Amino acid sequence: MAKQFTTLNADHRRFIAAQQMFFVGTAAADGRVNVSPKGMDSLAVLAPDRLIWRNVTGSGNETAGHLRLIPRMTLMWCAFSTRPLILRAYGTARAITPADSDWHGLNTRFAPHVGARQIYQMTIGLVQTSCGYAVPLMDFTGERDVLTTWSDARGEPGIRAYWDAENRATIDGFPTGIEDQL
Repeated sequence: MAKQFTTLNADHRRFIAAQQMFFVGTAAADGRVNVSPKGMDSLAVLAPDRLIWRNVTGSGNETAGHLRLIPRMTLMWCAFSTRPLILRAYGTARAITPADSDWHGLNTRFAPHVGARQIYQMTIGLVQTSCGYAVPLMDFTGERDVLTTWSDARGEPGIRAYWDAENRATIDGFPTGIEDQL
């Protein structure tokens, strides 16, 4: 039942826009595979073969560490409340930080957030859809404000201190490059 495409078509883009969350997967050659749920207003499709998503400060920084070693990334969306569908985008990605020249133009696509840490720009090599028949039906009741409240309470100096203490390495000990932003 799976279908493959070389880029995101209009139907895929509408499906992505209708989802409240997505999942990102990355891995180094060794160590653990990381799969993280993402929400908020943090993703933009720039072209049929290119998208960005903004990463805000969290408990880990696995994606940054993995991409420094192997730049592959998979994003996945699944419908919890509409027609059953799973959509995956496979590709390569690079991290853009506030020190990079293209940060400001990309970051303005999203609401301001003191915890903004990286923007990942992904070049899509393959898109795959599958049925999603086993994905449960669930109702979306709203966004959580916990991460934004936590970030705002710390302010930029507190966020940078947190990066220094908690975000320098992946759980497997790979450097994340966050020290370049301190």
